[in-house]
Amino acid sequence: MAIPLAYSVRSVKARWRSAGIAVLGIAGTVAVFVGVLALARGFEATLVASGSPGNALVRRAGATAEMDSVIMADQIRVIEHAPGVARGRDGPLVSPEIVVVVAFPLKSTGTDANVQVRGTSTRGLAARDAVKVVDGRFFRPGLTELVAGRHVANTYAGLGLADTVRFGGVTWTVVGTFDAGGSAFDSELWGDAAVLSQAYQRPPNMFQSAVVRLTSPDALPALTEALARDPRVTLRIEREVDYFRKQSRQVTTLITVLGTAVALVMGIGAVFGALNTMYAAVADRAREIAMMRALGFGAGSVVTSFIIEALCITAVGGVLGCVVVLPLNGLTTGTMNWQTLSHLAFAFQVTPALLLAGFVFSLLMGLVGGVAPAISASRQPIALALREL
Repeated sequence: MAIPLAYSVRSVKARWRSAGIAVLGIAGTVAVFVGVLALARGFEATLVASGSPGNALVRRAGATAEMDSVIMADQIRVIEHAPGVARGRDGPLVSPEIVVVVAFPLKSTGTDANVQVRGTSTRGLAARDAVKVVDGRFFRPGLTELVAGRHVANTYAGLGLADTVRFGGVTWTVVGTFDAGGSAFDSELWGDAAVLSQAYQRPPNMFQSAVVRLTSPDALPALTEALARDPRVTLRIEREVDYFRKQSRQVTTLITVLGTAVALVMGIGAVFGALNTMYAAVADRAREIAMMRALGFGAGSVVTSFIIEALCITAVGGVLGCVVVLPLNGLTTGTMNWQTLSHLAFAFQVTPALLLAGFVFSLLMGLVGGVAPAISASRQPIALALREL
């Protein structure tokens, strides 16, 4: 015979003070768990959003990132005539690019943080559909002009529209602000590749990568095969979105592992809180349990009833923890991207899947914290408890 569910719910209400302490412990643990996963998810989503399935990124074979790659101008010309490359009004949509890292002061603290400065061209803008100039204009070729991603303009001092800044021995003017749709480009400064290369005294025919607009997303295999057969080049070609996904793995994994470890430590504390609550309930209801056993309720029913009671407590904590973390969704923060050694702004992403994971985590804590007290309750000696009535 099963004990009614209403009995477990009423038992939680009767011990609301001790149950409330357990609920708060569970809620805090779930909030940390979901918050950390939302942090990792936001970092990954920001980098992945930087890539387009319709673009290819070309680097030196063996290079792990743009920073350690070298492509020569004659190789760029080979890429421009390869199959699968889209063409615009000014020719093939192939943009040779260079990147440097420059420190600028943060508005909030005045301390320096690294910003990635990308040397590109109008073809680079044409190849990236998500990037739109929202204030001012795009830089003009051959001039010491910059356009700033929206996070750069909002985060760093002296990088607003019409501001001037000096680096690389050259004074630059910010002539525009662009919005890259929440991608990593929002944390970059863009200028003319030839001018930036000259400022840093690099050979004019040397670049670090090339972004290629494909005629269609399905054109990548043809481009890869053609360049692999060409003896004039030794290059690594991959879909742009895949490149940025790989760039996110190291930091995403670190955030997830460390955050999960912290959540597990907190979870152990929350489980002990649930254990104390349930063991106290067993001690307070020894005679009540004995009466139920005497009325014909089996040990299995008692175990099930106490586990349900523990799950009710942790379910409330799980829901509360999920509600607490919801305001983090869309909140912008930043961290170092170890692949580029530059500061990357990104937003927390609290998704339904993460909320579900947090709720399931709370139920698992309830299960772990409820089994032992439930078994203890089922083993209460009936005769001894009834003798105390």
